[in-house]
Amino acid sequence: MANKYTPKNILITGAAGFIASHVCNRLIRNYPDYKIVVLDKLDYCSSLKNLDPSRSSPNFKFIKGDIASADLVHFILQTEFIDTIMHFAAQTHVDNSFGNSFEFTKNNIYGTHVLLEACKVTGQIRRFIHVSTDEVYGETDEDAVVGNHEASQLLPTNPYSATKAGAEMLVMAYGRSYGLPVITTRGNNVYGTNQFPEKLIPKFILLAMNGKILPIHGDGSNVRSYLYCEDVAEAFEVILHRGEVGHVYNIGTKKERRVFDVARDICRLFNLDPESQIKFVENRPFNDQRYFLDDQKLKSLGWYERTTWEEGLKKTMEWYVSNPDWWGDVSGALLPHPRMLMLPGIERQFNAPDTSNSGLGSAPVTNKFNQSRMLVPSPKHNIPSQKPSLKFLIYGRTGWIGGLLGKLCEKQDIPFEYGKGRLEQRSQLLDDIQTVKPTHVFNAAGVTGRPNVDWCETHKPETIRTNVVGTLTLADICREHDLLMINYATGCIFEYDATHPLGTGVGFKEEDKPNFTGSFYSKTKAVVEELLREFDNVCTLRVRMPISSDLSNPRNFITKITRYNKVVDISNSMTILDELLPVSIEMAKRNLRGIWNFTNPGVVSHNEILQMYKDYIDPNFNWVNFSLQEQAKVIVAPRSNNELDASKLKNEFPELLSIKDSLIKYVFEPNRKTFAWELSN
Repeated sequence: MANKYTPKNILITGAAGFIASHVCNRLIRNYPDYKIVVLDKLDYCSSLKNLDPSRSSPNFKFIKGDIASADLVHFILQTEFIDTIMHFAAQTHVDNSFGNSFEFTKNNIYGTHVLLEACKVTGQIRRFIHVSTDEVYGETDEDAVVGNHEASQLLPTNPYSATKAGAEMLVMAYGRSYGLPVITTRGNNVYGTNQFPEKLIPKFILLAMNGKILPIHGDGSNVRSYLYCEDVAEAFEVILHRGEVGHVYNIGTKKERRVFDVARDICRLFNLDPESQIKFVENRPFNDQRYFLDDQKLKSLGWYERTTWEEGLKKTMEWYVSNPDWWGDVSGALLPHPRMLMLPGIERQFNAPDTSNSGLGSAPVTNKFNQSRMLVPSPKHNIPSQKPSLKFLIYGRTGWIGGLLGKLCEKQDIPFEYGKGRLEQRSQLLDDIQTVKPTHVFNAAGVTGRPNVDWCETHKPETIRTNVVGTLTLADICREHDLLMINYATGCIFEYDATHPLGTGVGFKEEDKPNFTGSFYSKTKAVVEELLREFDNVCTLRVRMPISSDLSNPRNFITKITRYNKVVDISNSMTILDELLPVSIEMAKRNLRGIWNFTNPGVVSHNEILQMYKDYIDPNFNWVNFSLQEQAKVIVAPRSNNELDASKLKNEFPELLSIKDSLIKYVFEPNRKTFAWELSN
C-alpha cells in the first residue's frame, strides 16, 4: 500500500451537486487543516443548500464558474495554490444525454480537458482524482458471476457513458504523456439525501409521498447496484489519502437489485400496494440490463460498505419527507421520461426561499426552471411572428408532398426554391441556407420505401441516414439560423391498444408516446420525433395514409388499395393533402411549432373508401377483403392502424372538414366530374 497522501489545498469541481457535496462536507468536517475550494456553475441539479454544513467553516471557499473556462481555472489553481483536484463536475443523467448529447460532450470531455491542460501548465498538482462511472464498461452479461475489474475493456452504450469514457482517455493520456498524477474512480449508482429527483430513488420517493404512480421503464428487470451517499463519500476520502497514482478504483457493491424491487421496497416504506402503485412505461433507448463491478481493489485500501440497503433507504425516505421543498417545483423531473433544463450556467429557481448564497460571493439564483421539457440553447433572437416577405426552402423535390408544395407556392405566388443539398450533409445544407436566404424551411424529404415500407427492413442504414440523421441535421441548422422548420412526419408510429381501442373514437394525442415498432420505417420516425421535441423551432406534422385528388398517382392511398388483390378493412385516420397542405403553409405563416396530428378529424375504413370509389368513380369496381393475420403473410413488416386525435388542429383551423366530408369534396366529387367528362368524350 502506498504511503498516505496529505493534501493542502483541494479544488472540488461540481461540489454543489449530489455526490460531491457529501464528499466536500465530509472533508470539511474531518480535516480542518485542509483548505477546500469549490468550483460549480450551479446547474439545474445543483444547489448551494447542499453545502450548508460547510458554509461557516473557515477552510471553505465557493467560486461560481464553469470548468470550461480556461482562464478561470488557471486563475484558481494559481491564486488558491491548489495541489489536489477532485473532479466531479459532469452531466450525469442518461435520459438527458439522448436529447442533448452535445452538452454532455462539452461538460464531460471538453471541461475535463481544460482542467488537465491547466494542471499541465501550472505544474503544481500532486493528485488529480477523476470521477467516472461504472457505465463506461457497458452492459454486464446477465449470468456473469465476476464483475468488471479496473482493467476491463470500456464499451459505453449511451452518449453519457461515451463522454465519460472519452474523458477517461484524456486523463490517462495526460498521466502518461505529462506525468500528471492521476487517479480514476468508477462507481455504481449512488443514492441518499439531497439528490436531485431525476434519479430513480428520489423520484420514486417523492411520487410515493404524494400517492402517485411509480413509472418503471420497460419490464423493471434491469439490475443495478446501489451505494449510500455517505459510504461513497468515505470511499473518496480513502482514495484521496491512500489511492495510488496511475490507478483506477471501482467503487461498488455486489448487492444487486432489480428496478422493480426498488420500487416495491419504496412502496412498502409508505404502506402502498405495489400492485396498484407501479406502472410499466415505455423503455428508454439503450437501457443496459446490468452493471456489475469487482470492488476488491478498493477494499484492499481498507474501505467497505457500511450502510445496509434497508437502513440507507429509510434514511433517504425520512430526509425527503422532512425536506419536501428542497428542490422547489420538480414536477417536470417526476415524469416517466423527463426532459430537464440543461443550459450551461443556468441555475434553477427555487420556489422555497434560499438564503444559502449569503457570504459566498455568488450571484442570486434568478432563472426560471422550465419543468416541461429539456431545452436546447435558444437562438439569439426569437423567430419573429411576422416577416416582411416570405421565401420557402423546400426539401423533397422528387417526392410527392415536396412536389405538391412547389405547385402550391406557385399558385399562391410564394417565392420558393428546392434544396440542393442532401439532408445528412451539413455543409451542403448550410450552402442552401446561405444561398436561398429563406424565411421558412419545409422538410418533405424522407425514406418511406420503394415501393413500400418493406424496403426499409433491408435498407436500414439508408433509412437511418435520411429519416434520423438528415432530419436532425436540418433541424439543428435551422435553429442556428432562427428558422422555423415545418417537418412532414408520420402518424404511423401508433397502433390501437387497450387505452385507444378500435371503434371507440379515442385517438392518440400529440403528447402520447409512440407504441408501434412493427416496421423499421416507423421506428426511425418515432425516434426522430422524440428527438425533435427538444427543438423549439420545429413544427412536426404527423401525416397518415395521405390521399390526394390525383387518382393516377401510385403513392395515393386510394390508388394503392384499388390495385391490391385483397385489402384489410380497418378504420384509420388519414390526411387529405388537397385540404391540409395549404393548411401547413398557413401554419408556417403563423409560426406554429410543436407536434400536430396532421389528419382530418375522424376515421374512415378501407371498405368505406372503396365503396365511395365504386359510387363516384367506377360502378363496376369490386374488391375482396382479408384479415390482418392473412395480410401478415404477404408483407414483410406489419402496418400501423390507429386513430389520431385531430382536435388540436381543428381548434386552430375550425373550418377543417371531417375525413369523409373531405374525401367527397376534394377527391371524389372532382374526379366524378372528370371521369364523367372522359366517358362522354
